[in-house]
This record gives sequence, C-alpha cells and structure tokens, in this order.
Amino acid sequence: MELRLNNISRALGYQFRRLDLLEEALTHSSACPARGRGGASGKARASYERLEFLGDRVLGLTVAEMLFFHFPKENEGALARRHAALVRREALARVAETLGLPDALVMSKGEEDSGGRQNPTILADACEAVLGAVYADSGLDSARTIVQRLWEPLMAESVTPPKDAKTGLQEWAQGRGKPLPVYQTLGVEGPQHDPVFLVSVSVEGFPPLTGRGASKRVAEQAAATAMLEKVTK
Repeated sequence: MELRLNNISRALGYQFRRLDLLEEALTHSSACPARGRGGASGKARASYERLEFLGDRVLGLTVAEMLFFHFPKENEGALARRHAALVRREALARVAETLGLPDALVMSKGEEDSGGRQNPTILADACEAVLGAVYADSGLDSARTIVQRLWEPLMAESVTPPKDAKTGLQEWAQGRGKPLPVYQTLGVEGPQHDPVFLVSVSVEGFPPLTGRGASKRVAEQAAATAMLEKVTK
C-alpha cells in the first residue's frame, strides 16, 4: 500500500478493502484532467466530490445520534446548535488535520501553491469524503465507529450548548470584519390565527437566505441557521 494511504488508514484505525475509494476521497478536482490517470484506457481520475456528498450525510446522522443519547435532557434547539457546531467546516478541518489529510491530498501544483493543503474548506470536504469512503467500503457501522472516536473529544469541549444561530452568525460576521447580518421580513403566510413569517437574512459576500417560523423571532433564527451553515461549510 502506498505510504500516504497507509498513514491515513492507520490514523482512521480502519483497513480498506477497496483502496480506490480512499484514493478517490483524497483527490481534489484540480487533479482530475480530462484524460485522467487511466493511460490507454482513458479512465478519468475521480475527485472526492461524490464521496463528500455521501460522507456529509453519514456524519450528520451519526453526530445527531451521539448527541441524542449523550444529552438526554436537552431540547431540540440545544441539540441542533450542538450539531451545527460539530459538523461545520471548522470542526471538520480540525479532524482532517488530526488524520493527516493535508499531506495525503492529491491536487494540482497550482492549487497547492495557492494554499490548498491548508484551505479549511478543502480539508473539510476531504474529511467528509473519507467518511463516505469508509461507508461505501463496509457500511454504516464502520463509519459510525470512526466518527464516534474522532468527534467525542469535540463534543466534550462544550459543557453547555453553543449560542443560538443569530448570535453565532453575528459573531462570525464580526470576526471577519463584515457588517452585521441584515434581517428583513418578506411577508406573512397562512391564516391570521396561524401565521407563518418569512424572513430573509443577508451577509456581505453571500446571497440572501430565508427562514420560516410561527413568529418573526423563530423565522429569523431559521434564516440565521441556514446562513450559518452556508458560510461555515
């Protein structure tokens, strides 16, 4: 086995049956020219994007399961805030560093020279892809075991649930020197006795996103949650 693949397998504590899945999970799209690596066969090298899609769902489910059983007295809102914090880009990038993914990634020289190996978004995407590769290789139980081992230390860092989405989004914007998020009520749907508020939130550099709720406050929180997930992805 190639040394870099062996190092990742060892860090995961998992032996792949199909090494091509791990290879794919570590391949950035910049390393996927049309002619691929297949030589005469013309088979193109695949990037990690499809496995990232799969791994995102595996991670989301497993973290939700962990939180549900670890915090039996917390309500849905508190669990949702914990979940968002544990599956956002920053958390994934930290795990990627722990696994040694920066050195194992395959990417173009241009991408590497531009800081690709230290790019939190690339690291987060590759981390999800690796989880997706484990799932594709041997199913949910294997992937769950890895997620539990790698995410339990992160889960233990927060004794109390993270701040609500509006506060989190505001702090994210302030930390990057951006103007504060702007909320706008777009309308009210439904009957007067059971209204549904539609609210948008705008953050500099991102298209507006909307949220719905039984009150303006709930709708703003929904919009902020959607935006926070977007900007930290």
